[in-house]
Amino acid sequence: MKKSYLQVALSTALMAVIYPSYAGVSFGNSDGEYGKLTLSGYVRANYQDKHYGESVSDQKIRFDAAQLKLDYERGPLFGHAEYRCYQYDRLCDFSTLVDGYVGYKLNKTDQVVAGVQPIPFGPGRFWGNSLYGSMSTTAGLEDVHNLGLNYHFELPTATKFDVGYFAVDGGNYTGSTQDSGRYTANYVSSDDPNKTDLQEKNMWVGRVTQDINLGINGLTTQLGGSYWTSDIENKAASSDGRRHAWTLFGKANYGNFNVTLTGGKNDVTNQDQLNPNQSLMGSYDSEYYVANKGMFYTADVGYSFKNVKQIGNITPYFMYSHYDKDQDSMKDSIRNIIGVSIDHKQLSLVAEYIMSKNDPFIGGTQDSLAKGDDNQWNKLLNLTLFYYF
Repeated sequence: MKKSYLQVALSTALMAVIYPSYAGVSFGNSDGEYGKLTLSGYVRANYQDKHYGESVSDQKIRFDAAQLKLDYERGPLFGHAEYRCYQYDRLCDFSTLVDGYVGYKLNKTDQVVAGVQPIPFGPGRFWGNSLYGSMSTTAGLEDVHNLGLNYHFELPTATKFDVGYFAVDGGNYTGSTQDSGRYTANYVSSDDPNKTDLQEKNMWVGRVTQDINLGINGLTTQLGGSYWTSDIENKAASSDGRRHAWTLFGKANYGNFNVTLTGGKNDVTNQDQLNPNQSLMGSYDSEYYVANKGMFYTADVGYSFKNVKQIGNITPYFMYSHYDKDQDSMKDSIRNIIGVSIDHKQLSLVAEYIMSKNDPFIGGTQDSLAKGDDNQWNKLLNLTLFYYF
């Protein structure tokens, strides 16, 4: 609420130079001498009902997170920064940078971006409608934000290219763990000497997408693929392993209906004698192992009902995601989500029922995304209310 009061005070005191909008509060003009700066964000509350044998103490509404975003525009120059604060036991006991980059528009379609940003892997930053994310998100393949340089360009044939070099991951911020206070699932270090001690670096990522016109009014389709190769530094062994990963994907939109299909392969060599088939990753201030080799699949479908009477937009959706591990002794990880989002002016409610097994974040253990756990289905009802400012 303090951020909302600050917004009102600023908009009142500086009305001559600030232009309020649904997307936040803006200062200046993008064509002016000093450019345009926009401040926006959200606060959100959360309710969870867990069905996997844990304490029911989570069955209460609580503050969950706050987001602050800054966007800058001046002619072809632009910049973006996003920081988030989460509450587990106390306010902001976990907080992290999500993005921090600057960019330059070469023309209407082409641009160069430098800084912490989403890498061009898969059909986009998100591979579906879900708020909680797919199993590929937890495995560090979807919604990955690393530090580097990306060049985006397009051809008149509606072919789009991204070529990126990312020197290191997005970094560790505030949390209780040694190296897992981060937004993206990256390879991390731990206090435990028996765990892998890895860092990914020198990441080359490329993506190509092609818009396809099938001659059907209202239908847009897109096919594409991406490739990711990098060094995996093993700090304990003083040796480098490798990652090779690829995806193929397709997207279709017909009116208010959308579907996205993604599949690919993750192949990691970590040069670790104790744990050659799994590597320690970390995100959201949690450490867990991920199988080094496996196929991954995500299917997402949704339909948006626009301007429903006095409510606003209502979007029901379904997502299926699967991490199919190469090792026969490892149990596959699956996360399925049935959800709906309701948007009304500055408020959004997202309701998701999550069904998963061998999932470190849904009733699993640190080994769930590697060796697996009890291989039983766990279920979670997750309700999140957003207020955007």
